[in-house]
Amino acid sequence: MTSRRRAASTALAGLAATAVALTACGTGEQAAPGADDKIKVVASTSVWGSVVQAVGGDAVEVESIVSDPSADPHSYESTPQDAAKVTDAHLVVFNGGGYDEFIEQILGSGNQKPTVEAVKDEHEGEQNGHEGHGDQPAAPEEHGHEGHGDQPAAPEEHGHEGHDHSVNEHVWYDLHVVHEVADQVATELGKLQPAKAEQFRQAAGQFEAEVGALEGKVGEIAAANQGKPVIVTEPVAHYLVEAAGLQDVTPQSFVKAIEAETDPSAAAVAEIQNAINAKQAVAVIYNPQTESPVTRNVRTAAEQNQIQVVEMTETLPEGKTYVQWMDTQIAALQNALNQNR
Repeated sequence: MTSRRRAASTALAGLAATAVALTACGTGEQAAPGADDKIKVVASTSVWGSVVQAVGGDAVEVESIVSDPSADPHSYESTPQDAAKVTDAHLVVFNGGGYDEFIEQILGSGNQKPTVEAVKDEHEGEQNGHEGHGDQPAAPEEHGHEGHGDQPAAPEEHGHEGHDHSVNEHVWYDLHVVHEVADQVATELGKLQPAKAEQFRQAAGQFEAEVGALEGKVGEIAAANQGKPVIVTEPVAHYLVEAAGLQDVTPQSFVKAIEAETDPSAAAVAEIQNAINAKQAVAVIYNPQTESPVTRNVRTAAEQNQIQVVEMTETLPEGKTYVQWMDTQIAALQNALNQNR
């Protein structure tokens, strides 16, 4: 959801298309790695840790702070051990946008080092910034994802009709963003070990080719299911739903309650239950990591009405890479939609 960690008035300018804002600062408290040393990278979640591993390979040692498949990163509270890991890292990769605010807080307490941030709140960067992170310009306002094939540029605002999704931090479901993060990781690793810069660049290219194949599958879904209605228990997969050409018809009253971190009112619950009972959606996209009695009831109602339920989560299942995980979820969505042809 989009405001679990911060008031919704904090605007993330052009979030999905902004993709990556990179802040490079001094070497901080950790000396640069030697040519034969592993580069120590801390990632906020296993999602970004997997991206780093794909690019860095055997040259990196990746520590993902939130890696429990059942954990909710929104509510994670960091420990002194986490701060120590960040201090010891050569590079920190995190989501940004307030999603993994614990990383931002650790960095803001004097842990100056190279970082890759998937989302950059331009307003926050202007006001707060991580001092010492360099004088990088704010992310540009126009982002057409040039070079990523014939995909249309992402719109500046990603709100479904009647829904406020202008602040949606789940950018790992925007495959263009993941491309950009891989590129930036390769760049930063190459700075830390210049002799391996080309190796990192090639690995990033291979990873991006795999992500491109995922984009092709999403394009197939869009071509066959344009405009089909879905209901979501939380907008975790907002960007994927959008890229797949699906229409999010979740009742606005329910969405607003979820995004405000409040229990939906009886009227809001009744509205979503009525939508499901009337079979207004062909699938329900369900996030088990933010499960509550209300969302469980939504799932039960969907199953009783023979509406397909597709699970989409916030972190990787154990033993899965980012590409494997996303491929499984995209396939599940495609299979669910095929059931309703």
